[in-house]
Amino acid sequence: MPEPNDDVELPQATVVPPRRSRISIVWIIPVLAALVGIGIAVQRIRSEGPTITIVFKAAEGIEAGKTFIRYKDVIIGQVKSVQFTEDYAQVEVTAKITKRAAGLMVDDAQFWVVRPTITLSGITGLNTLLSGNYIGFEAGASDVERTEFIGLDKAPFVAGQLGREFVLTAEDLGSLAAGSPLYYRHLPVGQVIDFDLTPDGKSVRIHVFVNAPYDKFVSLGTRFWRTSGITVSAGANGFDIKTESLASLLVGGLAFDAPPFVHDTTVAPPDSIFALHEDRDTAMKARDAMTRLYVLRFNESLRGLSVGAPVTYLGIQIGEVVDIGFDFEPEKANIAPRVAITFYPERLLVFADPGQQKRVEEHLKSDERRRNAFLQRMIDERGLRAQLRTGSLLTGQLYVAFDYFPKAPKAGIVTRKGVTELPVVASGLVDLEAKLSSILDKIDRTPIEEIGAALRKDLESLDATLAGAQRLVTRVDTELVPSIKTDLDALRSTLGAMERTLKNADATLLGPDAPAQQELRDALVEFTRAARSMRVFLDYLERHPEAPIRGKAESTTGGK
Repeated sequence: MPEPNDDVELPQATVVPPRRSRISIVWIIPVLAALVGIGIAVQRIRSEGPTITIVFKAAEGIEAGKTFIRYKDVIIGQVKSVQFTEDYAQVEVTAKITKRAAGLMVDDAQFWVVRPTITLSGITGLNTLLSGNYIGFEAGASDVERTEFIGLDKAPFVAGQLGREFVLTAEDLGSLAAGSPLYYRHLPVGQVIDFDLTPDGKSVRIHVFVNAPYDKFVSLGTRFWRTSGITVSAGANGFDIKTESLASLLVGGLAFDAPPFVHDTTVAPPDSIFALHEDRDTAMKARDAMTRLYVLRFNESLRGLSVGAPVTYLGIQIGEVVDIGFDFEPEKANIAPRVAITFYPERLLVFADPGQQKRVEEHLKSDERRRNAFLQRMIDERGLRAQLRTGSLLTGQLYVAFDYFPKAPKAGIVTRKGVTELPVVASGLVDLEAKLSSILDKIDRTPIEEIGAALRKDLESLDATLAGAQRLVTRVDTELVPSIKTDLDALRSTLGAMERTLKNADATLLGPDAPAQQELRDALVEFTRAARSMRVFLDYLERHPEAPIRGKAESTTGGK
C-alpha cells in the first residue's frame, strides 16, 4: 500500500449554506384549523362567566347539570358539580355563571335553595313543583367581587322587594315569628324578617321590612306596637276589647303610626331603631317632658289600685300611678300605705291661650317653694284633695281623682325626703261604710224590747177598740136599721101625698080658667094704672118742687 504523499495538496472545503426548503401546502389547512380552534377557545373563555362555589349545609334538591340559578326568574347559571367539603360537614356546590351576570357576583350577594314551603304566612315556591328546586339569588350592593359564598338556610322574606329595613327592640319576642305581618292603618305593608338577641341578652331585636312606597310613612316620630288577634284589657275605665286580622291572630303582628301631636315628619333612615310597645294606647301616649312626683297616703284599702292607673283632675287625666308600697313608721307603730303618682303639668296647657299658657308654664317651671305655695292656696281656699274612686264596677279597678271638697278639714303640704305629700280624703265607699256603721250603732242602742212591749200593749188596746166597734156595728145593724127603714117608708108615703096635693093646687090656682088667674090679671091692670099716675105725679113734682107747700098752681090757660 503506497504511503501517502505529504506534499500533495488537498482541496479546501468550502461551506455551502443549506437550501431553504419550502413548506408544503398540505400543512396550511391544519395550521389554520388550529388557529381557528384557538380563537374559538379564547372567545369561549372570554364569553363565559366566572365559576363560583356555594357552601350549603345539605344538597337536598340540588343536582349537577340540572339545577339552575335564577335571579328574578331569569337563569343566570347552572350547577356543574356537587361534592363534600374537606371535613364532610357541608356540601360544596360548583356553578357556572353567565357572562352577563358576572358583575352580580359581589361580596354581599345571597344564595338559597328554593323549594315549596307552607307557613302560616302563606305558601311559597309552588313553581318548583313542575320545574324542580333551584337556587335563588339576590344581588348585593357591594363593589367587591367574590367567587366563594355561604348559602342561606332559608329564603329571605324580602328578596327582590323595594323598601327599607328597621329594627325594633322589646323585652321578649312574644308570639311574633318570621313572616308576621306589619300593618299601617290596618293595611298590610310589611313583615317581620328576622330576630335575634342583643349582645347583653336582656332584650330582643326584631328586624322588620316595610315595602315601598309605604316606607316613607316611617318617620322619626313613628311608634310601633304589637297587634294580636284579640286584645282584652281591664282597667279603671272598664273592659276594652280590640280585634285585628286573622293572620295576626295566628302568627302575631305589628303595627305602626305617628301620634297626632308629633310634628317631626322626617323620614327615618334604614336600620333605624324603635322601641316596640305592647299595645296602641301605650304607644300613642304623649311623652311628657315635664313631670312632677307626689306622694299620697290613704288610710284605707288599696285593693283595686294598680300601677299605671290614671290620675285625674276634675275628670281629665293629668298623670298616673307609678308606685304602690308601704311606709314604716316605728314611732307611731304604724305601717301606712303609700301611693306615688306622676303629674304632667304640660297637659294643663293644651287648651290655654298663648299668653296664659306662657304665664302658667313659667309658674310650673318655678322653684319648688312657689309651686307648693300655690298648691297650699288651692288646698286652703278651695279644698283640693285626692280621693280614691271606682273606675268600673265590673272590674273593681280604682283610680286617683283630684277634686274640691270645701267642707274637708284643714290640711297642709308635707315634704319628706325631697318628695311632696298632698292631702287626701276618704273615698265615697269609706264614707258610706262609716254612715252605715253609725246607723247600725244607733239601731243597736235603740231599746227595741221596750218599744216592742209598748207596741204590744198598743196593739192589744187597738184590738179591744176594734172589738167594741164591731159590737156597735152589729147593734146598729140589728136594732137601728129596721126602725130607720120603717121611718123611711112613712116619709116616702108622706112625700107622695104632698106631691098629689101640689098637683091639685096647680090645677086649681094656676090653670088657665081658674078664678085666681082672673083676679091676678085685674090686680095687674090696677097696678099698672097706679104706676102711671105715680109717674105723672113725680114729673109734676120735678117741675114744681114748691107744690107740696103752696099747693097746685092754677093753669095760666085756664085749665086746672
